[in-house]
Amino acid sequence: MSIHTEVKRLTIPQLMAYKGQKKIASLTSYSAPFARLLDTHLDMILIGDSTAMVGYALPDTLSFTTDQIAAHVAAVVRSTRRACILADMPFGSYQGSLEQAFTNAAKMLSAGAAGVKLEGGAALAPVTQYLVERGVPVMAHVGLMPQYVNVMGGFKAQGMSEEAAERVFQDALAHERAGAFGLLLEGTAEGLARRITEAVSIPTIGIGASPHCDGQVLVTEDILGLSGGGIPRFAKQFGDVAAVIDQAVADYARSVRDGSFPTLDHCFGVKK
Repeated sequence: MSIHTEVKRLTIPQLMAYKGQKKIASLTSYSAPFARLLDTHLDMILIGDSTAMVGYALPDTLSFTTDQIAAHVAAVVRSTRRACILADMPFGSYQGSLEQAFTNAAKMLSAGAAGVKLEGGAALAPVTQYLVERGVPVMAHVGLMPQYVNVMGGFKAQGMSEEAAERVFQDALAHERAGAFGLLLEGTAEGLARRITEAVSIPTIGIGASPHCDGQVLVTEDILGLSGGGIPRFAKQFGDVAAVIDQAVADYARSVRDGSFPTLDHCFGVKK
């Protein structure tokens, strides 16, 4: 008699309950092979608009579309069983109107995401509230916001002055009041990230923020040495997968060229 053990996917209320109890481990993913490997170890997987840069070699995240994100969401959801799946709302998909925001967020949930992440300060808090009131869980992204790269003049750390820190702090509080289930704090002064984490009742996820955040997220390619260049200061390379792939491909190419692959063992209709 076999025993089937059902693996239940982590929910957003469960992640919220982790605050003060357990750190939330999260990474980005946009493909089935990576998602399968990440699923066992992580609490949350983010299909980030960073996919535009790491997966499509685009210079920034601004040209990625809702349909592209949704397609990657569906692939990640089909390939996982345990991690809570969160989808980025790409640039231009929620800033135009509340109705536009809901329509595009609904696409993400239809693809299988448990919630969405959107970038923006206090001015975007009404969008968070509108979505939450209509059944869409929202993680708000404040601090360094890649979708605001043209306004910010580049990818620069935020909250480095007292005035700037207060502005980001108020952004965070506005989204908490609007009903966000969590806050992603990117590229913020460490003291500011710690202050926000201590002030809010919802989990904070840091990326270049503070060890005191309730969890952390990084781009998977950065931790595996697959970024194709230097990694950001806030990231750490935990393995050199690029070297493994390079060696495997080199061995394959050499085997093809010297005739050692394929052999008859790899062919059909051959009697042994």
